[in-house]
Amino acid sequence: MENKMSVLFEPRKMGRLKIPNRLVRSATAERMARPDGTCGPQMEKLYSDLAQGGVGLIIVGHACVREDGRNRLSMTGIYNDDHIPGLMKVVEAIHKYGAKAVSQINHAGRQTTPAVIGKTPMAPSAVTNKATGLTPREMTLAEIEDMINAFGHAAHRAKAAGFDGVQIHSAHGYLISEFNSPYTNTRQDEWGGTAEKRMRFITEVYKEVRRQVGDSYPVLVKLNADDCLEGGITVEEVSEIAVRLERLGIDAIEISGGMAESKVGTIRAGIDSREKEAYFLPYAKRLKKAVSVPLLLVGGIRSPEAAEEILDRGWADFISLCRPLIREPNLPSEWKNGRTEKAACISCGKCSKYPDRFINCEVIHPGHPEGSF
Repeated sequence: MENKMSVLFEPRKMGRLKIPNRLVRSATAERMARPDGTCGPQMEKLYSDLAQGGVGLIIVGHACVREDGRNRLSMTGIYNDDHIPGLMKVVEAIHKYGAKAVSQINHAGRQTTPAVIGKTPMAPSAVTNKATGLTPREMTLAEIEDMINAFGHAAHRAKAAGFDGVQIHSAHGYLISEFNSPYTNTRQDEWGGTAEKRMRFITEVYKEVRRQVGDSYPVLVKLNADDCLEGGITVEEVSEIAVRLERLGIDAIEISGGMAESKVGTIRAGIDSREKEAYFLPYAKRLKKAVSVPLLLVGGIRSPEAAEEILDRGWADFISLCRPLIREPNLPSEWKNGRTEKAACISCGKCSKYPDRFINCEVIHPGHPEGSF
């Protein structure tokens, strides 16, 4: 790989945000927050290492827009102003090494438990979560409006904390993707019943976020292109959502898939050959035909050759990496400096095996760190 010629290290824009290269650290739950949702030195160190490692854009792991939106007790909060000072320090740690920082805002919806939030989870519809066996309660019309406002306020806090942009999390079976999906949204009112009505929630969230942060502030979205289960959302429906968001002014779209109940999806094991890399690529190709805004592709990309081919062929505009950077935060710099070997990540999935520990590669640091303040 010719270092100076590599498309991976060309600068590229997302809206008005100029990214120094085309490698993105996809949002990954750090599980490092205190019980009140604030973050501390562990998160600062994690993101300092990532930024120093050469990735151009860091999307900070999902932050809950309301306290009842936590999926773990250790999930970062962005639901009140007390969270801003700690988030500011995380942003400063990222900016110190020239990377850009985006905050991912989220609500867990039905993918949490009473043990975490102290009450029955809420969702678009009372569809039992087969992963937990719990049935959420259906949200009222007033609660839907309140939730839209919560996303807007969270985006405003992200901007106040110094983030260069915000990403709306509408993937992986969390609340917004629950509204999008016919599997989890069985409502027969103005918020469900047809694809048009199911996508209303995400468009209203986007509009409120945009109202809170202004026209020039970068707003991204992460979309499930496939729920990876029977009865879930289709790529055709997702394309319609993407087109709608582009018309409204979204600055970039990240493609992913799967949810907690999926047998395959977000995390896949055994990516040991070039052919198994980029498992969401077919969806990116489909969406590329529908929209012109920058497209971020995540999912099993391990080698610089695969990443370069995706960019060279115009299948995506940015390469998002998750697990490889857990094991090797300096991977982008090594690729830039001439390394041709693929990421050392063996795709074992053990970094997600222990949800109550800090994010960590269990291969090189088994059982460590403990994951509590």
